[in-house]
Amino acid sequence: MRILTFDIETANWMSDIGSSNPADLTIAIVCIHDSETDSYSSYLEHELPRLWGTLERTDMLIGYNSDHFDIPLLNKYYPGDLTRIKSLDLMSEVYKTLGRRLKLDALAEGTLGEKKSGGGAQSLQWWRAGEVEKVRSYCTKDVELTRKLFDHAMEKGSLKYRELGTTREIRIDTSKWLEPKSGAMTFSLGL
Repeated sequence: MRILTFDIETANWMSDIGSSNPADLTIAIVCIHDSETDSYSSYLEHELPRLWGTLERTDMLIGYNSDHFDIPLLNKYYPGDLTRIKSLDLMSEVYKTLGRRLKLDALAEGTLGEKKSGGGAQSLQWWRAGEVEKVRSYCTKDVELTRKLFDHAMEKGSLKYRELGTTREIRIDTSKWLEPKSGAMTFSLGL
């Protein structure tokens, strides 16, 4: 099964555009990990058409808050329909079990002993300052953490999170995560 773990950083924020709809934002960069090649790559907004073929050959998208944020935003650019690809939103999976949302950093620290390399507001500042490589590195690190959390949950059936100096464990049902999604993909490339 080919899996793409991905994350998006934006060139603006909700307060800039006067909207709470993620699809109204502008993409700065999309970073991915491709399980088929075990490699990371990134695409600036003008390079996104190079990503479409890879997306169309994947079986599953994995992200963090991706069903609410990343997929609707990326779907604005994509000439097909990304909702036709199976997706796994780790934030949603945690919410199903815990009843509340957690930050990626809390899970990364609790489960992996690692921390994010910054925050979304910092990424936007870097972008506005023209520090594209800092944004790329930050986004790639988030993809790496998300991929590691997915792998850990698949192997152990749980994730851990740090909160108020305490580490807690969450049991996660991964039994259906790798089941194929039915329905045909809407392709942009005429495949």
